[in-house]
Amino acid sequence: MQKLFDERLGRYQAAIALEPTDRIPVATGTNVYAEVYSGNTRQETIYNPEKWLQAELAFIKDFPEFDVLRNNRIYAPMYDAIDLKSYKLPGPQLSAQSDFQFIEAEYMLANEYDELIANPVKFMFDRFLPRVMGEMKERGSIRSYMAFLKGGMANAQWGQIMRNRTMVLQQQAGMPQPMAGAFLAPFDALADVLRGLKGSLIDCRRQPDKVIAACEALVPIQLNFALTTADPFKRWPVFVPTHKPCFMSPKQFDTFYWPSFKKVMDGIIAAGHSIRCYLEGDWGAHWHHFLEMPKGKVLCDIDNQGDIFKAKKDIGHHQCLAGGMPNTQLILGKPEEVRERVKLLSETVGQGGGFIISGGCNIGYETKAENLRAMVDAINEFGWYDKNLKPKPKAAPAGKVNPAYPLMVTPWETKKAELGGVQGDEDMIRKPWESLESAAYLWLWSWLN
Repeated sequence: MQKLFDERLGRYQAAIALEPTDRIPVATGTNVYAEVYSGNTRQETIYNPEKWLQAELAFIKDFPEFDVLRNNRIYAPMYDAIDLKSYKLPGPQLSAQSDFQFIEAEYMLANEYDELIANPVKFMFDRFLPRVMGEMKERGSIRSYMAFLKGGMANAQWGQIMRNRTMVLQQQAGMPQPMAGAFLAPFDALADVLRGLKGSLIDCRRQPDKVIAACEALVPIQLNFALTTADPFKRWPVFVPTHKPCFMSPKQFDTFYWPSFKKVMDGIIAAGHSIRCYLEGDWGAHWHHFLEMPKGKVLCDIDNQGDIFKAKKDIGHHQCLAGGMPNTQLILGKPEEVRERVKLLSETVGQGGGFIISGGCNIGYETKAENLRAMVDAINEFGWYDKNLKPKPKAAPAGKVNPAYPLMVTPWETKKAELGGVQGDEDMIRKPWESLESAAYLWLWSWLN
């Protein structure tokens, strides 16, 4: 299995880096179809980790041509523990076969920018968490304390579930991950969960300086989240979805979105990581900005609304592209239509490398198995560059260690001063203190991401 794992990973890494490889990778970032392929309900996937894992193994058995696999990102018991208001889940609020839903609302008021900018952590505890966590509405109550404890313990369970999943998929199926770690563009963090799209765009008109300052305040927080959750071996990229650019004019994007987003990406790349960026919606007016990033460091997923042929012309010589298969065709089309689409993509977007076959940022729940089979069969027919090449994983790139990270509320030096010094081995005390402190800081901001 290690040989198969290395081959898949090497193929994926080479495509991202715009380097030669043997064939076009089949490397969808989010394959939610794999969640339900074996017959699971949506509810079973997010509540039963073993059923989720078995569904993935069943999918890999029948579709071994896939080079990476990632689907579910929700552990429902953690959301239930604190009564998270920003999601509706299959089971508690929706039928077992429904997709989960994100609930956009104003969890931050228009007059609270100064609080966020001055002290983001205090803002989270004073304003955001009591609004987004139903179990914390009575702050200081025993129930609110218990909910916070349960949420933290559930987060530890989720971490163990993900570690186990990664090891099983690698050791039993030779399957790499498409990404590890995540972050949000600061404007998306503001506009998704804090102010909402309507509120944030109104704020861009009424208090633009505050919006820019808030995005700047969120830069170190998002960079910390990315670096702390990224793969320490730098095998696969850090993930970032993008939600609001498709609603923004070029002027708005250039003013409010790109500057802080680029700062976070610069920090991630400087640390030696690459990035997988979902260009959700139509990014055609904005994607030229990725020419400003180092070559071969940002894998750009082109959504169904985007024109991947134009993206190839505009930025495909500088960054790897993923996509090309319309989700509507995978759901409603016929196998022969899928085959012709893959042939076209292989002869155009795939020429010269730097292309990964995928749906529009995902393979959807309602995909037809015969169409997915037609897609991978067509890649095996038309997607080869050089069968003599044997893909191998790249060595972990060097990166700069930023001493400012990970972020903490109470650094060790503060605690040591409170103790009046230590009598024994300081590192034996400091390391677990910092590990727990940084994990708690990360968990705090996971509710925004």
